[in-house]
Amino acid sequence: MKLRHFDDDGRTRFITFGTHKKVPLITNNENRKIIIDAISFMREKYGFRLIGYVLMPEHIHLVIIPAEGNKVGRIIGEIKRESAVRILDKMIKTKSPLLDKLKVTRNGVRKHAFWQRRCYDHNCRTPETVWKAIEYCHNNPIKRGLVNDASSWKWSSYGFYHGNNEVVLKIDSAA
Repeated sequence: MKLRHFDDDGRTRFITFGTHKKVPLITNNENRKIIIDAISFMREKYGFRLIGYVLMPEHIHLVIIPAEGNKVGRIIGEIKRESAVRILDKMIKTKSPLLDKLKVTRNGVRKHAFWQRRCYDHNCRTPETVWKAIEYCHNNPIKRGLVNDASSWKWSSYGFYHGNNEVVLKIDSAA
């Protein structure tokens, strides 16, 4: 059964997408920066509002409000494609041992996959669910034991919501 997507309702969306086979590939600042750049580029291209995020070692959460007429699947697909090409190219050049875990055959072609093929997308129907999604992002590194305090995780929107404007991705107003 194919899930129905509601793209043009103006609602905030909580999106999660992960690395292929949940391999922890988002563990160094160079890969994180490539992903941040891809998100920033697609944000300019598609005009979505970013109101929360977190980068984790094997997945990403985004809380966005898509611009009218833009499909979330296309936005996330292009973020994934842009970042995967750059990171995989770097991994191939450096002969990363992680490449063996990323081998796939698709349509008879042998290649490497950086991201899982799909993403999880949830409509936030109330302001409360929007804030729960943002808080979930901020608490994810604590829950995983990566830090003891959310302010210690540079790769989220936490700082913005607590008076620090030096976040790696600019945040838009949730209102």
